[in-house]
Amino acid sequence: MGFTVDMQWIEAVMLAGVRFAIFFVIAPPFSSNAFPLRIKGMLALGLAFAVAPVATVGYVSPDTGGFIAALVLELVVGAVLGFLVMVVFSAIQSAGNLIDLFGGFTLAQGFDPQLQVNGAQFTRLFQMLALALLFASGGYQLIIGGLARTFTAIPVGAGLDLSMTLEAITDATGQMLLAALQIAGPLIVVLFLADAGLGLLTRVAPALNAFALGFPVKILLTLIFVPLMLVAMPEIVSSITKGAVDQMTGVRR
Repeated sequence: MGFTVDMQWIEAVMLAGVRFAIFFVIAPPFSSNAFPLRIKGMLALGLAFAVAPVATVGYVSPDTGGFIAALVLELVVGAVLGFLVMVVFSAIQSAGNLIDLFGGFTLAQGFDPQLQVNGAQFTRLFQMLALALLFASGGYQLIIGGLARTFTAIPVGAGLDLSMTLEAITDATGQMLLAALQIAGPLIVVLFLADAGLGLLTRVAPALNAFALGFPVKILLTLIFVPLMLVAMPEIVSSITKGAVDQMTGVRR
C-alpha cells in the first residue's frame, strides 16, 4: 500500500500559515502577550488548513528559490495586513492618549508589557477595554474572516501592489487620526473651555491664582465625563472593527 503526498498542497498551506502567523504577531487583539507564541502558531496552522480549499487554487509549486521568494512575499503580505489593522485600532489608544494629555494624567505615564502600550491611565484603560470588547462581541471573528477573504484577492505567493498598499496605509492612518479626534473631541472641548474659564477668572481676580486649581479641576472633569464615553465604546469598537476589515479586504495584488 502506497501513500501519495501532494507537495503542492502542503506548500500552499504552509505559505497560508505564514501569512496567518505574522498577522497574529502584529495585529490586535492577537498581538497581546497574553497569547503565547505557540498558541499563535497553532491557531495560524489550524486556520491555514481551514482556508486550504481557497489558498491552493491556482498555486503552482515553484523551485526552491521560488518557494523562498513566495515565503518572503507571504511574510510581507501578513505584516502589511496586520499593520493596517493595528493602525486602525490605534485610534482608541490615541484617543486615550489625548485624554491623558489634556486631562493632566501624563505624569503617570508608563509602559504596559502585557498590552504593549506606552501611556498613562486612560491610554491603557481604553486599549484594555477595546480588546475585551473585541472578544466579548465576537469582533475578532470578523477580523479573522476578513483575513481569510484576502486569499481570494491576494493569492498565495502573489505579493502586493505597492501603490495600492501605500494608498491603503495612508487611508488607514487618516482614519485613525480622525477617529481618535472624534472619540476624544467632546472631552477635549470641555477641558479647553475649563482652561479658558480659569484664564478669565485669573484676569478678573489675579490674587485668586485660579490656574493652581487647573489640574484638580481638569482631573475632576475627566473622571466625570469619561464614564459617559465608555457607554459608547461598544459601538466605537464595532465601527473600528468594520473599518479594519474593510482596509484588509481593500488591498489587492
